[in-house]
Amino acid sequence: MKFLVFLLLPHLSLSEVGQNFNQCSQFFLNNVPPQFPPPAGVSVQHICQCLQDNNNQKIYLYATLHSTTWRIPIYSAYVFGNQNVGRCDAWYIEPQLDLGTTAEPCMSPRGNGNNQAMNSDYRGSGYDRGHLYPVQHTDNPLSMLASSTLTNAAPQDPTFNQGAWNDHEKDVISDLQNCNVAYVVTGVVPDTKTINNRVFVSRFYWRATCCKKNNMFTGKGYYGPDNNGRVKPLTIANLQTQLENDYNVNNIKIFPNPLTGGCN
Repeated sequence: MKFLVFLLLPHLSLSEVGQNFNQCSQFFLNNVPPQFPPPAGVSVQHICQCLQDNNNQKIYLYATLHSTTWRIPIYSAYVFGNQNVGRCDAWYIEPQLDLGTTAEPCMSPRGNGNNQAMNSDYRGSGYDRGHLYPVQHTDNPLSMLASSTLTNAAPQDPTFNQGAWNDHEKDVISDLQNCNVAYVVTGVVPDTKTINNRVFVSRFYWRATCCKKNNMFTGKGYYGPDNNGRVKPLTIANLQTQLENDYNVNNIKIFPNPLTGGCN
């Protein structure tokens, strides 16, 4: 399986950067993205994260709302999968964010970092590249590769990343693996600190899950680190209230418009 991963590397193609998620709405419950107004003065871009297969066909893999102001993602949304592939830790960037052209391949070393983090920002910073869409929630080589873009990561304390948050991601696997389908949105609350005076450090990570099983929906929220360095479980409603306070915005709905059933 790892050999297959490396064979796919030359076939990296376009991620679509724009003003909406029309091309990748399948990663949201009922095809409706979160209602998530950015804070005042914070610019965002919508990224439909995709790769190109051996037949030159685009395969959409997840969606990211990325802050070009903070140079980190606000959230990534994906359909949960139980990992069965090897891991490749080659990190890439999205040159469309910096170069303003869709002719550039995604996950490329090209770009100037005006609107996103670069690998050089992390060197010697003392922070991990903390995945929002984690490798252990992917279930195929393309999804695994696509998760290793810096638009899907934020500077994260290594103790929390490799400890409580990693344990939490494993617990989510146990919780969601028997769902018929599960939608996940994972995000970052930025701190006031930065690395290289450019990239905002994560203060908190959060996750919302929506499990559909036998036409019943179950939603759960998570937030951390709490005061004890752990991940705190929350209802979706309480998580939304927490995030409204953190981002200083109103009316966040992570799973909006549950016309055919949903998670609240």
